[in-house]
Amino acid sequence: MLPKTAVVSVRETLERGYTGTFTVTERQKVVRADHSIGFAEVQTVTDIPCRLSFTTSPATGDGDTATLAQSVKLFCAPEIIVPEGSRITVTQNGVTEEYARSGMVAMYDTHAEYVLEAFRGWA
Repeated sequence: MLPKTAVVSVRETLERGYTGTFTVTERQKVVRADHSIGFAEVQTVTDIPCRLSFTTSPATGDGDTATLAQSVKLFCAPEIIVPEGSRITVTQNGVTEEYARSGMVAMYDTHAEYVLEAFRGWA
């Protein structure tokens, strides 16, 4: 385990590389004026510094059906929690995309890593 000063130093170095920001939107139950229950989109986290990392795996498949698989990871501060089922809107390098969390978080003293996939709508 690293000493506290080393953790702070590593975290500061990582955070200097955060070139984007993200917002987390959750779909929450609401009670309407007529007492019916519906859903509303609520931004629970806004404009948090982050960095996206992209990894493309080699083409796989047979004949004309070869496909490329791309993995997207979100790096952010470890105290930021992104709940499963949320929509994550990320702006980095002038490009804004929407993602959903697709895996368990990899939590470290210095940062958190979330594997993302393209947002295809609310479940």
